[in-house]
Amino acid sequence: MGKIILTAINAVAPIILLIVLGYVLKRINFLSKDFLKTGNKLVFKVLLPIMLFMNIYDSDWSAFRWDLILYSLIAILVIFGLGLITCILTTKKPARRGVILQCVFRSNFAIIGTSLAASLAGGNSGVNATVALLQAFSIPMFNILAVISLSIFAEKQPADEVAPKKHDVKGILWGIITNPLIIGVCIGLVFLGLRAAEVAIWGEAVFSLKNNITFLYTALSQLKSIASPFALIVLGGQFEFSAVKGMLKEIIVGTGWRIVLAPLLGIGAAVLISRYTNILPLGPAEFPALVALFASPVAVSSAIMAAEMKSDEQLATQLVVWTSVCSILTIFITVVILMSMGLLAV
Repeated sequence: MGKIILTAINAVAPIILLIVLGYVLKRINFLSKDFLKTGNKLVFKVLLPIMLFMNIYDSDWSAFRWDLILYSLIAILVIFGLGLITCILTTKKPARRGVILQCVFRSNFAIIGTSLAASLAGGNSGVNATVALLQAFSIPMFNILAVISLSIFAEKQPADEVAPKKHDVKGILWGIITNPLIIGVCIGLVFLGLRAAEVAIWGEAVFSLKNNITFLYTALSQLKSIASPFALIVLGGQFEFSAVKGMLKEIIVGTGWRIVLAPLLGIGAAVLISRYTNILPLGPAEFPALVALFASPVAVSSAIMAAEMKSDEQLATQLVVWTSVCSILTIFITVVILMSMGLLAV
């Protein structure tokens, strides 16, 4: 048990240290608000799309686990449905309902999740491929559902001095299509598909970025390598432990769903299905990705999207802070349990 706990600490601690570093640098005024604002845009619009593109481009199409993809998407939809019921019952304020719903189903798979899965890999090269294939489908779904969840409640806000902006179907679709993360994923899938077609036709990849445009591939790889650590530092710098008066119930519900109930459903069901049926065989190559997908705190971009879509930005920011802080404990507990069951590498 001592080795399992130590391994779990070593897996989670690097992520915590980078977040703490960002928080401390902001508190001593080494990082300014303008830098963090610009850094957040750099992460969201440049570094993360490149990282997602490279993860998918470097993966093996033949290694795609379509059963795992299907399970993950169904699990996300189930959590979304339960979250929809929860947010309606939790608060009467429409501006907060979409924010709570987004927190329930949308994890920080792109930033914290990627780092967490890499830490839990234990030298298993199959983990990176599993993470890439899940990102290729889950991140677009996260963003599509986020736009929908914020839109349906934003349109139901009561009239105020400044009327909230209406989001019609066209606007929702445009927001989905122009999302940088979805663009990065789609371009990665296009290049991966082209490489698979080359192999199918000629028996090998005749053209590839890595072999034919090496300088571009190297530059993109370098940008990919700094994406997660830089994003974690920026995340830490954005932490503001402000007052929670007036939204404590919503914070407890959103945080509890994101870091306790969502991983319990998403990971717990996977454990039961893989152990007691032959439908979904899973092991140390898949569970790090599932932990990253379901146990990560809510995505930082959820607060940005909430502000843009006239929802409660303050609540969204608080949920980012508290799910990130509290998930340190819940992720650690999850990792220890799965290691003790032999489902994660020790």
